[in-house]
Amino acid sequence: MSKRDDLASVLADSLNKKFKDYKVAYFLDGSEDTPTDLTEWISTGSSMLDLAIANRANGGIPVGRITEITGLEGSGKSLLAAHLLANTQKKGGLAVFIDTENAMNEDFLRCIGVDVENMLYVQLETIEDIFEVIESIITKVRESNKDRLVSIVVDSIAGATTAVEAEADYSKDGWATSKAIILSKAMRKVTQMVGRQRIALIFTNQLRQKLGVMFGDPWTTSGGKAIAFHSSCRLRLKSMGQIKAKINGVDETIGIKAQAQVVKNRMGPPLRKAEFEIYFDSGVDDYGGWLKVMKAQKLVSAGGAWYTYVSEDGKSHKFLSKDWQKLLDKNPTIKEEVYIKICNALIMEYKTDNIGIDDIEISDEPIPEG
Repeated sequence: MSKRDDLASVLADSLNKKFKDYKVAYFLDGSEDTPTDLTEWISTGSSMLDLAIANRANGGIPVGRITEITGLEGSGKSLLAAHLLANTQKKGGLAVFIDTENAMNEDFLRCIGVDVENMLYVQLETIEDIFEVIESIITKVRESNKDRLVSIVVDSIAGATTAVEAEADYSKDGWATSKAIILSKAMRKVTQMVGRQRIALIFTNQLRQKLGVMFGDPWTTSGGKAIAFHSSCRLRLKSMGQIKAKINGVDETIGIKAQAQVVKNRMGPPLRKAEFEIYFDSGVDDYGGWLKVMKAQKLVSAGGAWYTYVSEDGKSHKFLSKDWQKLLDKNPTIKEEVYIKICNALIMEYKTDNIGIDDIEISDEPIPEG
């Protein structure tokens, strides 16, 4: 560790004395906890998406930050949010679901793994009420149990109105911008409150297509730019197709194939993608994602319908894709070594020493806004 700059030390002491209620100046040398430290994550239900966001093992969305999940209807936004609530409860935390769409389904949440009897469900209509409730929850957590993990899901911003909109005369101008104005003010306040607690604030939002856009990103979200600006992580979900199976001799749609792109990321490299299957009766198929990566990285060999994995002890394990999860559940050692291999393959290291200008390619694909 290098010698600390004397003037910087004097300035830090002066600033912290000036702001007596809380510390504002830090040194990022590892000698103290700082607001930049990210030590806790909540899994999305997909290990591949967790890795894409956090760029580290056992990642997910960050605690103490704001996350926005966007996508078209039917892309899996609410389902992914439900996984976050379920995994919060598994860590001993409190799950809060703020519903603006009047569309919450208890059976759906239960099949994802949410303990609905211990989940706080709040039904609201306006943006003003939503942020008043969020502030009340954060304040109460500070007073009663500041060390308790809390996840707050707002589903969704697109479904919420404002007091001005509710009373608006639609023949007059001005009412349509009220949501963006209120969100801009509210997000500035809430961001600071969340950053000092073990709280994860998650918004779901609807993607909308811009009219007449021929170049750049054709998609935008409801409520202006405030949530996009203040979010540390923004996910864009996309349905890639239906999953069908024969049930009683009839082809039924039992799920969707989803793609998640990390369009904004302050915890790791942005613009990374993860693909996974979502089943309507059980949620994200995490182990299926593992097997896809194992195939892509040639960590398993395939012959017809059978796969073969050679573990580090030299033993060969032959299995069908439907038995992949059983193999991992019965063999914790194999499960751990497979996960480590996946992490080693997908975690991006921050180095460009061996890349020259002739080794890169400039893509014309537009960067998603946010």
